Amino acid sequence: MTSAPEYLAPEYVTYAHMDELHELQRPRSAARGELNFILISHVKELLFRAVIDDLDTARRALERDDVPDACLALSRSVRTQRVLVACWESMNGMSVDEFVAFRHVLNDASGTQSFAYRALEFLMGNRPENQVAAAFRDGHPMLRAELGKPSLYDTVLQHLARQGFSVPAECLAKPSAEQHESNPLVEDVWLDIYRQPDRYPDAHRLAESLLEVAYQFSHWRATHLLVVERMLGGKSGTAGTDGAPWLRAINEHRFFPELWTFRTRL
Repeated sequence: MTSAPEYLAPEYVTYAHMDELHELQRPRSAARGELNFILISHVKELLFRAVIDDLDTARRALERDDVPDACLALSRSVRTQRVLVACWESMNGMSVDEFVAFRHVLNDASGTQSFAYRALEFLMGNRPENQVAAAFRDGHPMLRAELGKPSLYDTVLQHLARQGFSVPAECLAKPSAEQHESNPLVEDVWLDIYRQPDRYPDAHRLAESLLEVAYQFSHWRATHLLVVERMLGGKSGTAGTDGAPWLRAINEHRFFPELWTFRTRL
C-alpha cells in the first residue's frame, strides 16, 4: 500500500498562513455554539484592526491636510464597520440555551478586554481617564502607543485650525492622552461650515464622512446591546460588567460630539 503524497500547501494558504489561522479556534466544551462564537469573535477582532488601519490612515492624511485621502480612508472604514455590525447577525442565530451551554467556560473573558476594540475607541477620541490610567499601568503596547498620538478628532480640529477656522486654543493644546470635552465654540465652527457648504466643501465633506463613521460605531453598540439582551436578559456580564445596563449606558456616548449637537442650531 502506497503512502499518501506529502501535502504541499498552495500559495494562498502559505501567503496568509491559513493553516495557522484555522488552528486558533479551540473550544473548551462540546457545546454546539461555542465554535461559532469563537470564530465570530476572531472575525470581529480582525475587523477592528482593519478599521484601526483605515482610521489611522485618515489621521495621517489630515496631518498633511489631505482631505480627499482622509475621506477615502474614512469611507473604507465605514464599509468594514457595516460588516462588523453584520457579525452580530451570526451571533444572533444562537438560541439562549445554546449560549448558556458553554457560557461558563468563558470564566472572566469579556469583549471589554479586547485591546483592539479599546485602541479603536482611543483612536476615535473616547479616552476616559480611568481607561487611560489602566492602559498606561498594565495595558497592551498598542494602547500605550495610541495614547501617545492625538486622536482622530483632535487631528481633525488641528486641521481645521490650520485652515483658518476658530478652533479654541484649549482644544489644540491639551495633552494627547486627554479626552476631548464638548465645546460650544467647536459647535460654532461646524455650524459655520454647514451654513456655507459651498464655501467650505472640503470641511463639509470631511464632517459628513466623520459622522458616518460615528453613526456606524453607534449602530454597532446598539446592535450589541440587543444581542446581549436576547442572550442574557438581566444577567450580569462576564468580567464584572453589568451586562445590558452597562451597554445601555455607553450607547449614549457619541464620538465627535459637536458634530451631533450643532444640528439643533442649524
